[in-house]
Amino acid sequence: MLVSYTDCVIFVGQNNVIKIKTYTNIVSSKNSTQRFSQKHSKSKLLSAVLNRHDELVATDKKKFMITKTLPLTDIHRHLDGNIRIQTILELGQKYNLDLPAYDIESLRPHVQVMDNQPDLLSFLSKLDWGVKVLASLDACKRIAFENMQDAAQQGLDYVELRFSPGYMGMTHQLPLEGVVEAVIAGVKEGSQAYGVKANLIGIMSRTFGQEACEKELNALLAYKNDIKALDLAGDELGFPGNLFIEHFKEARDAGWHITVHAGEAAGPESIWQAIEELGAERIGHGVKAVQDLRLLDYLAKHQIGIESCLTSNIQTNTVPSLAEHPLKTFLEHGVLATINTDDPAVEGIEIQHEYLTAAPLAGLSPEQIYTAQENGLKIAFLSEQEKDELRQKYQ
Repeated sequence: MLVSYTDCVIFVGQNNVIKIKTYTNIVSSKNSTQRFSQKHSKSKLLSAVLNRHDELVATDKKKFMITKTLPLTDIHRHLDGNIRIQTILELGQKYNLDLPAYDIESLRPHVQVMDNQPDLLSFLSKLDWGVKVLASLDACKRIAFENMQDAAQQGLDYVELRFSPGYMGMTHQLPLEGVVEAVIAGVKEGSQAYGVKANLIGIMSRTFGQEACEKELNALLAYKNDIKALDLAGDELGFPGNLFIEHFKEARDAGWHITVHAGEAAGPESIWQAIEELGAERIGHGVKAVQDLRLLDYLAKHQIGIESCLTSNIQTNTVPSLAEHPLKTFLEHGVLATINTDDPAVEGIEIQHEYLTAAPLAGLSPEQIYTAQENGLKIAFLSEQEKDELRQKYQ
């Protein structure tokens, strides 16, 4: 239902309470609320409220906006979580693959989150159809190129695309080094074609175990000059970070930066482990850091950044609602937290949605949104010279 107050509108769903501050009169009376509720299902109702909120935000860009005097970055974006639905259909047809549906709208519920998922692993299953159509190295190169096209269309100045060669190649048993080479080629071509600066982060899919991760790491190291950092993603609870200490030592010895998915499904101890045992310079998601004041102090003091992904954390049921997301707390504590998309095609969102809709709903002030955008460049895996070059575009 919708409850109208003089200074806010609250949508009360089965699992969420989302508070939209400062805006009024979306629904002005009990009768109109009843008519509205009868007309729309719960999911459509939520969509309608958020769409209306987008309109209201757009009319007050002085309050909530993407700052045009700073480079726009997305430093937590999964390449294999951003495969277009149209591309899935076309590749399925090209390689004569069985799909659960054969038109965009029928396929959408299989590859995109329509309602919040019960947990992280359920969310990750939505990515599977995207990689199941990667039947050749050319297909891998294509989606890498399209990721760069999407980045340009969304106005990104800099993007860090992360990918798991083992996950991308598993269905059709593609050679891991071939997958890495294809992704590098697609991103390079896309970067040149669209003028968006990009770096690649290799992922070890922890869910497949230590031996499989070693194979992924070796494939990535074969192209170590084209990879900027190493990440660990997947089942955080079943495969804790201490299983991969030697893997990350190899990565650090190769001169790579380190970022780790931690504190998403597991608690703050997983973040400590990522920092102390794996050498993490940044933490992916890291929402559970809010449970440990000493950890927040440590993150702020040592400038270990948090790659926040607002909509993703709601859809995975990592955080109950945007109003309860810890990003605001991170920023208030001086942590270098940022705004990112995670898996935009799976979530059905883009970076503008995260800044203009999700961040205000998470309670961020315009000043905090500015700081988060600024932090995106501060903690990017770029040299200071490269950061200055991006800043100069806006001076």
